[in-house]
Amino acid sequence: MTGLLVAALVLAGATAFGLWRRSRAGRLRAVATVTPHRRAATMPDAATTPDVHRATPDPAAAAPDGTTADPAPAADAHGRTPGRAATDTVPPELLAGLGVEAGVPVTLLQFSSAFCAPCRATRRVLTEVTGVLDGVRHVEVDAESHLDAVRALKVWRTPTVLVVDGEGRIVQRASGVPAKAQVIAALAPLLAPARP
Repeated sequence: MTGLLVAALVLAGATAFGLWRRSRAGRLRAVATVTPHRRAATMPDAATTPDVHRATPDPAAAAPDGTTADPAPAADAHGRTPGRAATDTVPPELLAGLGVEAGVPVTLLQFSSAFCAPCRATRRVLTEVTGVLDGVRHVEVDAESHLDAVRALKVWRTPTVLVVDGEGRIVQRASGVPAKAQVIAALAPLLAPARP
């Protein structure tokens, strides 16, 4: 009887994990990543960032009007806090070494592996998107040949698609096969002309 109960719990857990994983596969998600030359602009200043481990406010961190800095900002639903979300940097040399060209409005950087059937489906979807939208370039990279880049960009599985904007920032990412309509919708704000 105990063995039957354990088997049922394992099957229920595996089913829940599979459904959760399927719901996330291929979905483009926003990424908080900046290039090194923009890092200083997004990192909080040490004098204005409160020390959350200190019981009393630091008088040296007081604002010019004599008030102390506000407590740490609240985290969003993903645990990120303003000013701290964009701490990962992507060296421009790394992206250039993978084939991302500067000045291209949007590059779809796809990490694939040799015997990956979903990678072929992703290639087909992204090739169709580049045929429909001007200013979009698709670059496919063999993950096994670029292990340093895979580690640096936190690629955990293939296919993984990174959306790189014209400034070299990774703004979206997806693991799995994304839907064509979803990719087009995600790229629309990046390709829209700037409003005055």
